[in-house]
Amino acid sequence: TAAPVEKPLAQAAKAPAPVEAMPVQVEKTPEASPAQKSNESPQPFDSLPSVVSWNQVRPAPAAAVTATAPVVDTAKPEAAGAFSSMPSVVTWQLPARKTDAAQAGPSAAASEPADSKAGAVKHTLILIRHGESQWNVENRFTGWVDVPLAPTGEAESHRAAAAIMEEKLTCDVVYSSVLKRAIKTGMNILEDMDAMHVPMIKDWRLNERHYGALQGLNKAETVAEHGEDKVNVWRRSYDTPPPDMAEDHEFWSGSDRRYAALSGDELPKAESLKTVVDRFMPLWSETLAPAIQSGKKVMVAAHGNTLRALVKHLDDIPEDAISKLNIPTAVPLVYELDENLKPIRSSRSWDPLSGYYLGDQEQIAAAINGVAAQSQAKKE
Repeated sequence: TAAPVEKPLAQAAKAPAPVEAMPVQVEKTPEASPAQKSNESPQPFDSLPSVVSWNQVRPAPAAAVTATAPVVDTAKPEAAGAFSSMPSVVTWQLPARKTDAAQAGPSAAASEPADSKAGAVKHTLILIRHGESQWNVENRFTGWVDVPLAPTGEAESHRAAAAIMEEKLTCDVVYSSVLKRAIKTGMNILEDMDAMHVPMIKDWRLNERHYGALQGLNKAETVAEHGEDKVNVWRRSYDTPPPDMAEDHEFWSGSDRRYAALSGDELPKAESLKTVVDRFMPLWSETLAPAIQSGKKVMVAAHGNTLRALVKHLDDIPEDAISKLNIPTAVPLVYELDENLKPIRSSRSWDPLSGYYLGDQEQIAAAINGVAAQSQAKKE
């Protein structure tokens, strides 16, 4: 940048000489004043190229750092002319932050699939399975039985809120089942985020899978009675439901006023994961997807099987693979979606999911393994 040429004050009122005739010094830049030095940009900007605008292409937006152009004394026409072609603001973008591989999920070392670069991140979807319930603690089949959170589940929901806030994520609406363990998890998160004003919409189609006659039974004791293979078919096969619940069962949902508007075909006696997918997908197509595409930041507080139904759709997971997928309690699962609601994979994705879990990755792995071990028979 050329230094403005100083002239005697007596010549200031005279018509300025043409800019072309002015001597311009390009080898030397005036010494910055102490005040200017204090405003100089810190590292890493010292190594940036001396251009007016510089941007680096990156998959996620970066914070902008703004530097103003030198102050020009407009009382000196020749000085103003020297800077007249410069923009008033110079904008730089920070380089992309590299993710620490130690903090990423199991897919961190894998190369990013080519189709994950097809679109830019347009939407963020937060999925959260409810915190540990009292029947989770007791290792009982829960299903549609309205069991409260255990103290451990309450604590998990607050840790989930802290992880979401640390990621600087927000939400505009929460969708939940009509079961209190999911509702309370979502409410605890909103309260910790100081977002109690955010609406929570409850829908029975986000309920847990109905476990039929197994509801209320201890999982390990059921394995000991019927055998691990049969119970695993009831729990984990894609399209085989457990035995039906009788209408005189103490946990029969037909006598619950929450489901008074459901038809006989809608009120289940037992469900497979396929049945859950069939009842959930209309909610996705008619309500959740349009809300996301409208620009709303959506959080879904639900249950293990309804969230499995959702991620099966998002990631197109085969039936045999989705049956083996375990989702831990109260660990935020974040999906970044393009404008067509297709998930975008990253180094943080947790195979086979495109989404990534927030929190300590080793603790999350242990929690997932704990879910898988719930149906193992008790060892004497």
